Amino acid sequence: MQINPSEKARRLYESAFVWDAHSGFMPDRRVDLENLRLWRDAGVGFLSINVGFDLMPWHATVGTLAAFRHWLQLRADDYLIATSIDDIDAARKTGRMAVAFDIEGMVALDGRIEMVDFYRGLGVHQMLFAYNRNNAAGGGCHDEDGGLTDFGRAVIREMNRVGMTIDVSHTGYRTSIEAMERSGKPVIFSHSNSRALKAHGRNITDDQIKACAATGGVVGAVGINLFMGSDGPDVGRYADHIDHLIDTAGPDHVGIGLDFAFPVAFEDMDKMVSDNPGFWPAEDYPDFHAQFVSPSQLIELTDELLRRRHGEEVIRGVLGGNFSRVARQNWA
Repeated sequence: MQINPSEKARRLYESAFVWDAHSGFMPDRRVDLENLRLWRDAGVGFLSINVGFDLMPWHATVGTLAAFRHWLQLRADDYLIATSIDDIDAARKTGRMAVAFDIEGMVALDGRIEMVDFYRGLGVHQMLFAYNRNNAAGGGCHDEDGGLTDFGRAVIREMNRVGMTIDVSHTGYRTSIEAMERSGKPVIFSHSNSRALKAHGRNITDDQIKACAATGGVVGAVGINLFMGSDGPDVGRYADHIDHLIDTAGPDHVGIGLDFAFPVAFEDMDKMVSDNPGFWPAEDYPDFHAQFVSPSQLIELTDELLRRRHGEEVIRGVLGGNFSRVARQNWA
């Protein structure tokens, strides 16, 4: 019997392993983590949860990490904190969602190289070099990027040593290129879109996309309307960015990094953006009201990619296989 596209998409999606390389909700210990069900109910098998970014002092990142770990450990029937690839495999076999943590920027290191191993031991598997602005390690995408510092070069060596993935989303062009050239392991853009499709300082050039692929890494397409160039959470426009990434990097180097944020009563994200123009320049974020492609829309994305005549194995790679491969290379 002929399978219509939506039925084919459903079967493909349900049989794939879905990996979301970055959550976008606030890294704050007060956040309602019951909202993680939005990913779990959508069939996401692995989620990297953000626990800090460069606007926060390092000790707030540690506090958030402690709070999130505690909450997850009390719900071990539904979630498994992944310290290894074996944990991800175990979570999949037992119907749980595997989670790990990421940090956006190296302010969280407090200028101390030993903090890399400290975070890695607590389940932080990827770390950005900078969050929009420069820090002690390198340059941000909304700042005068001077490239890697001596500390940044030392951090690369240590991240490679302990098995933490280098992430260059939000990072300046020069710093990202230098990081990719220096790393001995695959480097990722966990949540970045194509600047060729939407001219924005947070998006990345074709040169950066190709350099990432050359390391063996993956670019995770981000689902925020401003970076897609859409009025809302448009799956078709999201697929446009995935198409461009596939055409530029090759199908083995494209993934999902939704940066999805659920509503939080205590935090006005729009106000945070407007109150911190150094991190979010007004000319780049005019009247910014973020809208997000949600985890529940990933099955629609699968259907859309099938309609665009992408093969099933290519789609499996985009949904999660490619990021899973990089983790197997990097986490050891």
